[in-house]
Amino acid sequence: MLPIISEENTAVAFSEIFADMPNWRKKMIHYIKEENPEINTAIIEAANKTDLDPKAVALGAYMTYALIELAIKDNEDLMNFQEG
Repeated sequence: MLPIISEENTAVAFSEIFADMPNWRKKMIHYIKEENPEINTAIIEAANKTDLDPKAVALGAYMTYALIELAIKDNEDLMNFQEG
């Protein structure tokens, strides 16, 4: 089950992403290549197999990945706080 993405996480992510979206997207390409190369390959393949703008498709996928990571971190922090 995927974690719930809070409004706070969305605001944090969007402020970072849209401050310099082209640069953020490039950083995410390199980050995901290292963290999860299979996901990166799937994102690139999906972006190239559509009639939509490939950069926009990739941006949406990378944004979703980043939001899920933030939500997972929040859940882990909450679980560690409750255990301590």
